[in-house]
Amino acid sequence: MTDKEYKSLSISEFSRAARVYETDKGGIYKLCKKDYPDVLEELEKEDFTDLLDCGCGPAPMLTLLHRKYPQKHFTGIDLTPEMIEVARAKNMKDVDLVVGDCENLPFENDSFDVVICCQSFHHYPNVQDFFDSVHRVLRPGGRLVLRDMTAGSRVALWFINKVELPLANLIGHGDVHAYSVEEVNMLCKKAGLIMESGEKRRFFRLHCVARKPLVS
Repeated sequence: MTDKEYKSLSISEFSRAARVYETDKGGIYKLCKKDYPDVLEELEKEDFTDLLDCGCGPAPMLTLLHRKYPQKHFTGIDLTPEMIEVARAKNMKDVDLVVGDCENLPFENDSFDVVICCQSFHHYPNVQDFFDSVHRVLRPGGRLVLRDMTAGSRVALWFINKVELPLANLIGHGDVHAYSVEEVNMLCKKAGLIMESGEKRRFFRLHCVARKPLVS
């Protein structure tokens, strides 16, 4: 499929999911809640002022963060207008919500202390563009906290990418590729980010933290 076709599938999928994403009818999307504790744990390690959530959906993670850190400034971006519409209906103070493409983040250079991305970047057909864009919008010393699906072996990851994801595309999902820790490390290096930790955790989760150097 072309890049445009992948993104169209994602918009279609999440337009349907927007109204039920955070409800008991959320189906597989309810599994995303398993990422929240690990992301919160990372954020508690260092102070921050401005945070960007890439692929924020209806802003469940930003809702938690806004309650925990009401004095901070948060921004969410998502490709699907319906997701942002649902998020905006929450009327959270000091939370900016933007319809946009995470491969080309529409923000100024050095705008954020932290960028988080949970269960989103496997939808990006030009994933290096995402990492390059994250590097640009992070302040020097800022962090990327990345959560996504992965597998514990090359064989299992091959099965996901060659069998499971193509089948998911056939039923309307815009899934592009699942990555190993090693692949994410290479993507970070090319973007100028330094991976500080990368591992496979429970529930087939990839957990990575990368940092923009203080001096480029």
